[in-house]
Amino acid sequence: MDLTRRQLLAGAVGGTAAVGGGRAIYNVFLGYDRFTGTNLLRQDLDPMVASGFRPSEAHVATVDGYRIEQHDGVLSVADDSDTESEPLETLDPATDDPADAAAVDAELGLSDGPLEELVADLSAIESGNVRFVYDSYPAFFDLIAEHDARPYTVSAVRGYRDADPDLVADFTGADPHDPEAVVEGLVDGFREHTNYDIERYLAGSVEDNVLFGARDLRQHFESETDFEAILAGEDTGLFCYELTRRSVDALQAVPAPDQTAPVVGGFVKNDRHKHVYTIVASVVRGRAGEDGDGNGDEVEDEDEDGTGDLIVPVTFLDYTHSTLYDDLRMRRILGDGLDAYGDGHRATGIHWYQ
Repeated sequence: MDLTRRQLLAGAVGGTAAVGGGRAIYNVFLGYDRFTGTNLLRQDLDPMVASGFRPSEAHVATVDGYRIEQHDGVLSVADDSDTESEPLETLDPATDDPADAAAVDAELGLSDGPLEELVADLSAIESGNVRFVYDSYPAFFDLIAEHDARPYTVSAVRGYRDADPDLVADFTGADPHDPEAVVEGLVDGFREHTNYDIERYLAGSVEDNVLFGARDLRQHFESETDFEAILAGEDTGLFCYELTRRSVDALQAVPAPDQTAPVVGGFVKNDRHKHVYTIVASVVRGRAGEDGDGNGDEVEDEDEDGTGDLIVPVTFLDYTHSTLYDDLRMRRILGDGLDAYGDGHRATGIHWYQ
């Protein structure tokens, strides 16, 4: 039987991977505060999460026949039936009050008060008047449910949205409008339709730890990794950053206002361990007069407009752990499954897909 190029390369890489094994093990196991370093539970995450968490896209939402956009920090509202029409109204969160925005909402008959929400929240984000709350992913969704979700603000801080919702539904077996179901469905989808690219990992180990970057071995193992290619049964071994990218695609496949819990996704870089995994966030308002935020924290004094604090719930997910380590029965050694908010993960940078 003829061996494919990929099989030959995998055999060659496997034979030499042991040379860099000591370095690779050092990269995988150490640096999470067991012997040295730090982890998510000990790190000051706020500066990393806040960096880049800002309005990012021109189109925010379409509401009741009107198109809401933002350019250079200024919100505009135009007739959605005419993409060339001039804005009917503009609002600057830096100078306009939520009451001004509420008046425009009423004048145009915009349901749910999207402009009032955007002006109040984007102003708070710009001034840093926001509280980040970190927890495991089940508690993350509980926190959103216990507070007033801010879907238009989530939409404003999102970046791209280019995944086909139907493909996401086929891949995950979940309704893309339900992000909690998608979070779980991605695990099953990755396991059923693809695999962690062990061959490419070994090639990279040799490239980094033996050849010190002198040759690009990973290129021989690369293939298309979008949902269409995966579902078509192509050769779609995934690496950590591709697992992360697909997870963000899936979680942002439908507009935030259409989700049961509006979410925005991004990626966490761990340069120390050459690893990438997923960050998921939302935006909610604390309800005035509450005693806590669902996470044991006290809600501060309500804002001048009578609403509660602006809160950004945050959680971390690792589909590398759930896809590779659980499948190989290595969970006790190498990972704690899907939930990445623990002492087995660290962050050196957090980036939002914008």
